[in-house]
Amino acid sequence: MFVADKKKRTFDAIVVGSGISGGWSAKELCEKGLKTLVLERGRDVKHIVDYPTTMTQPWEFEHRGQLNYDFKKENPIISKCYAFYEGTTQFFVKDKEHPYVQEKPFDWIRGYQVGGKSLLWARQTQRWSKYDFEGPARDGYAVEWPVTYDEMAPWYSYVEKFAGISGNKDGLDILPDGEFLPPHEMNCVEDYFSQKVAQKYGKDRHVIIGRAAHLTKPNQIHFDQGRAQCQNRTICERGCPYGGYFSSNASTIPWAMKTGKMTLKPDSVVHSIIYDDKLGKATGVRVIDANTKEMTEYYAKIIFVNAAAINTNLILQNSTSTRFPNGLGNDSGVLGKYVAFHNYRARISGEYEGFLDKTTEGKRPNSPYIPRFRNVLKQETDFLRGYAAGFGANRMSWNKNEGLGENLKENLAKREYGNWSVGSHMMGETIPKESNFVALDKNLKDPFGMPQLRISVDYDDNDEKMVKDYIDQMTEMFTMAGFTNIKANDSKQPAGLDIHEMGGVRMGKDPKTSMLNGFNQLHACKNVFVTDGACMTSTSTQNPSLTYMAFSARAVDYAVKEMRKKNL
Repeated sequence: MFVADKKKRTFDAIVVGSGISGGWSAKELCEKGLKTLVLERGRDVKHIVDYPTTMTQPWEFEHRGQLNYDFKKENPIISKCYAFYEGTTQFFVKDKEHPYVQEKPFDWIRGYQVGGKSLLWARQTQRWSKYDFEGPARDGYAVEWPVTYDEMAPWYSYVEKFAGISGNKDGLDILPDGEFLPPHEMNCVEDYFSQKVAQKYGKDRHVIIGRAAHLTKPNQIHFDQGRAQCQNRTICERGCPYGGYFSSNASTIPWAMKTGKMTLKPDSVVHSIIYDDKLGKATGVRVIDANTKEMTEYYAKIIFVNAAAINTNLILQNSTSTRFPNGLGNDSGVLGKYVAFHNYRARISGEYEGFLDKTTEGKRPNSPYIPRFRNVLKQETDFLRGYAAGFGANRMSWNKNEGLGENLKENLAKREYGNWSVGSHMMGETIPKESNFVALDKNLKDPFGMPQLRISVDYDDNDEKMVKDYIDQMTEMFTMAGFTNIKANDSKQPAGLDIHEMGGVRMGKDPKTSMLNGFNQLHACKNVFVTDGACMTSTSTQNPSLTYMAFSARAVDYAVKEMRKKNL
């Protein structure tokens, strides 16, 4: 009886997590013929079926989309997120649901459901360049990446074609072109700013249309997924019934399911990975049922840990054994350390008095992007690395509300226009440091009896200098373009709110200073792979999700080949 039951719980591969990287890992494993178990700690969310607010009109919300006072008071951390409002509360982890210890202020934004945060992400998808992968070795921070851009380029192309990425062929060395669908358009003021920057700075600075995971013109591979053209509704975070943007729910999870090789288990909180000292490898995972709190073990030949960066750190640290008393694969002692993130603190705004004969019509789920221009070819500032920036312009408009009766109706129906408003935000690279870490608390437990995480992650002097430089440089650029009423702001927001936390299980060439090799494989436990944000050696300035997708596809290809050679 026990043998038969264990057989039911045995698979070729196990994937922990169903977000962007987990969905890709599952798709690739299933397509290669492996019987794959996908474990998701949150509830099931099926594409279209489980998007309750996707067609809700503004007037149909009880609070017109706003969060009421008591709800915000109960959720001070998650309420800071730009995408958290009455139409999206179902996709976010509430503050009390998964407590953690903030040794330093850290806003941990989480989405526990099938699809994870792929339902909520900002969908910006830039490739890394050779400068990003070579950065640590060149600048002397972090450790050297064990993979190059040339090695990653075909995998970027592979995932871009399937996911569907809109963009323009810009020919920039610092931001390589990809396999693009037609780009979104800049409006007249954005295009004007792009031209002014090119005239002033030449090839050193660029303003381009962003590259985004939206189907501006679907190809057959996207129709085969059941997806359709993006409708430009700009309420993506509620879930898109058209599959117009890439998410695990609309794309990789149903694709994996169609193979007949995937078993999906929601409400499955992974406690730890089982390591067999005699066999010298991992044999499975321990899972707590989110509803009954009962523990079950599942077994597989290879395991992909894609629980999202911080939870992946939690699982590996909680996976102790005689061989690994300090966490699975942690011979180097760096597990949980060198956590980094993106610095979104600084913003700048202004006005432009030109193009008053023009405005915009409709919506666009994307905006222009300014690739990193600091310390690219040489060290030119008193801080390491640099920042990218978003940019956007909109015509200020309003409706008059004076008068009574017929006069009031006429005023409300008439649109008044002012100057154009322009704005930008920074996305700075932070330097991985040993002092930025996540660790298990020795006393406090979460609702599942697992140790709570202690998070100790903060800014440093390098970040402060970078914020100042961004404000100085963007002020100069705005002034050069003739913008007025320029105002800069440093939000001083805690780390974490960027939702781009990375590291703790970093890749590297030397097992003494890293956790993973160039194929995202644990140095000390060859049949366990990590391809989510935890694997990142450094953060660069680009949005990271496209790189997670590429790492996942590449690691699965390697893992399956190694398994078939009987090396795992």
